[in-house]
Amino acid sequence: MAQATAGEEWIADAELFVRENPELAVATAIALVVVLGSVYAFVRLRRARGVTFRRLIADAEEIAVLMHPNPDPDAMAAAVGVVELADQVDVDATIQYPGQIRHQENRAFRTVLDLELDRIDHVTDLAAESIVLVDHNEARGFSGADGVLPLAVIDHHPGDGAGEEFTDVRTDYGATASIVAEYFEDNDATPVPPDRHASETDGSYTLPTSAATGLLYGILADTNHLTVGASEADFAAASYLYPGVDQDRLDRIANPAVDAEVLEVKARAIAGRQVEGSFAVADVGSVNNVDAIPQAADELIQLEGVTAVVIVGERDGTIHLSGRSRDDRVHMGKAIEEALADVPNGDGGGHARMGGGRITPDIDPTDDSIEEAVDRDDLSDGLFRAMAGDV
Repeated sequence: MAQATAGEEWIADAELFVRENPELAVATAIALVVVLGSVYAFVRLRRARGVTFRRLIADAEEIAVLMHPNPDPDAMAAAVGVVELADQVDVDATIQYPGQIRHQENRAFRTVLDLELDRIDHVTDLAAESIVLVDHNEARGFSGADGVLPLAVIDHHPGDGAGEEFTDVRTDYGATASIVAEYFEDNDATPVPPDRHASETDGSYTLPTSAATGLLYGILADTNHLTVGASEADFAAASYLYPGVDQDRLDRIANPAVDAEVLEVKARAIAGRQVEGSFAVADVGSVNNVDAIPQAADELIQLEGVTAVVIVGERDGTIHLSGRSRDDRVHMGKAIEEALADVPNGDGGGHARMGGGRITPDIDPTDDSIEEAVDRDDLSDGLFRAMAGDV
């Protein structure tokens, strides 16, 4: 008779153990299942978010990448990145947005990178059932937005919105573009230098120079050139993107022609500012271009001795506020939110360094006149109290 192999002997011993200790054998089997399940869950949790997102959208036939109303460079950059990643897994993607693109910097971003952006007014205008929200976590700004259940959400703003299958909200990041840049790095995508073609690079995935340029500018725009609200991750993302950046196009986006009204509004803000300590509030009156208001805030915060500022302006009866802070005592988003808390139709919020808000008027359909939404002097006083923490 042939001698039994070591494997056969092990099996025989195992069978004997099970017959003699059935309860212990069952417990051992259950423990093994639990251990294997835990290992699998750990591996799933360890999987890079960018890989998870790529696999998710790869299962869709087409997606709509939805930006917030009046999108800024960070929103457009993140959208471009998502579309580029979708293209590399053979998924059709359309970038959409409600509102308008008015700010000269935003228009330059769109023109220089030759972006195809689709404006929408109603939920039925959405290009696909699978929707990815970028740079905001709850759809808004168009009819039927409340009924939108996004497939995925990618954002760096605080909020309660979530995606049905994927949610990646990192409030400690300075820009959504940094998160999307990480997705490419998670998938080992190689940034393509402006003087080379994607076919000249190795790897299954690439990051084209137009997308790299847009993502870097999105980071720079939302962190004031990596000086305000930037995290270590934003610096790391910028470093990863740099080899693929087209310096000429980056400069053309950063230095567009300035609208004459923007210069006028900045001048009115500087000349008409009220100052209490190191805080400033400026009411610039009526404006045609509401994007001039945040640009005036960016200008005023640079003045010597000013550490927090809010600019107030009005267009078609709606009062718009934009604030900036470089003062650790002033969380600008919370300050504006608190200042408008008791104001009818007032709504505000934002980050520690940057915030905004608006006050919409009550319109009587039987009367063509629009009543002032709030007393502007009282509003200025409330803003100063909120910045000082006296609310």
